[in-house]
Amino acid sequence: MFFTNNSDYDLQKVGNQFCIEGTVIEAQQINGGNINRTYKVTYECENGSKKDYLFQKVNTYVFKNPVEVMENIDKVTTHIYHKRGGINALHFHHTKDRKNYYFEEGTGFFWRVRNYFDSVTFDVCNDVQILYLAGVAFGNFQKDLQDFDATVLHETIKDFHNTRKRLEQLFADADQDEYGRVAEVQAELSYIKSVREKACSLTDLLKKGELPLRVTHNDTKINNVLFDQKTREALVVIDLDTVMPGLVGHDFGDAIRFASNFVEEDSRHTEQAGVNLNIYWAFAEGFLKETASTLTDMEAETLGQSCFCLACELATRFLDDYIQGDKYFKIKMPDHNLVRTRCQIALAKDMQQKMDAMNAIVRDCWKRYQK
Repeated sequence: MFFTNNSDYDLQKVGNQFCIEGTVIEAQQINGGNINRTYKVTYECENGSKKDYLFQKVNTYVFKNPVEVMENIDKVTTHIYHKRGGINALHFHHTKDRKNYYFEEGTGFFWRVRNYFDSVTFDVCNDVQILYLAGVAFGNFQKDLQDFDATVLHETIKDFHNTRKRLEQLFADADQDEYGRVAEVQAELSYIKSVREKACSLTDLLKKGELPLRVTHNDTKINNVLFDQKTREALVVIDLDTVMPGLVGHDFGDAIRFASNFVEEDSRHTEQAGVNLNIYWAFAEGFLKETASTLTDMEAETLGQSCFCLACELATRFLDDYIQGDKYFKIKMPDHNLVRTRCQIALAKDMQQKMDAMNAIVRDCWKRYQK
């Protein structure tokens, strides 16, 4: 048996379920993730060689349907693994009964094991080369899955990017005003009402059948890309817990919303919030280098607009949570969600002013990389 320090997890027993040969000689908890508990686990084989794996205990409080999550991951990673010939691709190990997870009876622990990459991640980065490579990585993710039928995936978070439903819920909750907070957020509600139709444009185009349904990552932060320790080459996109059917604009827009803002997501300095066009260009260049030949005209034309839609959608979610008494997002101060709301609105307003430039950048990249 091999127990991790200060825990009751027998990682040797877990590894045995996944048919991993050898003996666990070291385990190190990896910090950084906010949801699942992750370990780098080193095995020694009979011939004396050593090999590292990544073990994760999935948080089943957050992921209510972990089997559906893992079924999505299995289908997507298997497809990409074969596309890439196993090079720089995630591989989740299977148990003796061919499942890519292990549910431990008695404890209720839900485990998964994948290949380990000796790599580095960036939580925040202003280096345009790194942002370009992140764009390449997420672009490759889309390109590898262009021929994958997204309808076979579970919608593990229903209506996740249904902006119109998000807005309807916000205004319904504002009418109820259960916590007496609506009076102080009239300006924010007024702005969201004023851009309602523009903010819902992606959702409406999908409903009309004018945008194709694709496999989307749905958490395209730069820290979900692994980079080589030495060369800084982008290796692989990770954290596929939210992979499901969606729009390419969801992934592009959310990446830009997160990476390109001049200030952090919860900054009170809203006068400084806005899209950094240098970062926007770098990410768009990398993303479209890989996807230009696969996107439809409408997808390319709406990439700039998607950034605005995602900023408005997140502002809506933050504001709704504030009105509802801060039940969903973790807060560190009483008005945290309101601060987040105002920052996203400031970002959205700046995007409106720069939309012509944002569209021009996408148009230029798209034309240059079309084949």
